[in-house]
Amino acid sequence: MSKQRIGLVIKDEDHAQDKARELIRHIGDRCLIIDTQAPTPPPIPEDLICIVVLGGDGTFLSVARYIGDSEIPLMGVKFGEVGFLAETTEDLLCKVVETVFNGDYLIRERSRLNIRVIRDSQCIVDEDVLNDAVINKAALSRLASCAVYLDDTYLTTYRADGLIVATPTGSTAYSLAAGGPVVHPEVPSTILTPICPFTLTNRPLLIPDHIQIEISLKGSPEDMILTLDGQEGFDMDTARDRIYIQKSRHSVKMISFEPHSYFRVLKTRLHWSGGRS
Repeated sequence: MSKQRIGLVIKDEDHAQDKARELIRHIGDRCLIIDTQAPTPPPIPEDLICIVVLGGDGTFLSVARYIGDSEIPLMGVKFGEVGFLAETTEDLLCKVVETVFNGDYLIRERSRLNIRVIRDSQCIVDEDVLNDAVINKAALSRLASCAVYLDDTYLTTYRADGLIVATPTGSTAYSLAAGGPVVHPEVPSTILTPICPFTLTNRPLLIPDHIQIEISLKGSPEDMILTLDGQEGFDMDTARDRIYIQKSRHSVKMISFEPHSYFRVLKTRLHWSGGRS
């Protein structure tokens, strides 16, 4: 089947809706609106070139979860001031969509992490994340204690407000706010970033992405929460749960228009010297 249309996911806000109407007027029936928030989201049509996401990073992450292990590329469109997953800005939307129809674009792959939670020998969570998995404590509770094993070798027990396990893509999200490093998406790594650690020698750590991480939790069962990509949360049972994290077999494909666009996005979002683009 010839691929002749793009999918369009629109954030539920007036500005994004107005921009979507402008694009639809421009390209007509070459566009298909996809409601990823429907109780039963529709399957991805086979004739789509890509899915264009009109919204911020949160909307993009929800679409990444929607596509699952599909190979369809995503293209983010930035609204507002913050966002690292958008390739282009709203004022260039119609122009870059025509560029996509002409086939003049690059595909970049972003790695994901597979997160599994095992409770009493049963797998109760099995999800992929593009940004991160965050283990943190409930409000007003004591420090979280996370014992970390790398390929079955004990590393340390983090005593902190929580622990972030992030992909390179997620290095510019919560991990960055918690003092973690900025990591280029093509660097094959996983990032461990403690949140406000009790011991000052517990610093962010980069490990090779082929290493499996196992985390066991200590403390009161009601104190721990596991959050995936900021989209879905799970209450942890510290006495029974084990969290296993490893590189997923399924990456996310993202549309790009220039070889070094990541550095342009990074420079713009972090307001580094040289101006904004």
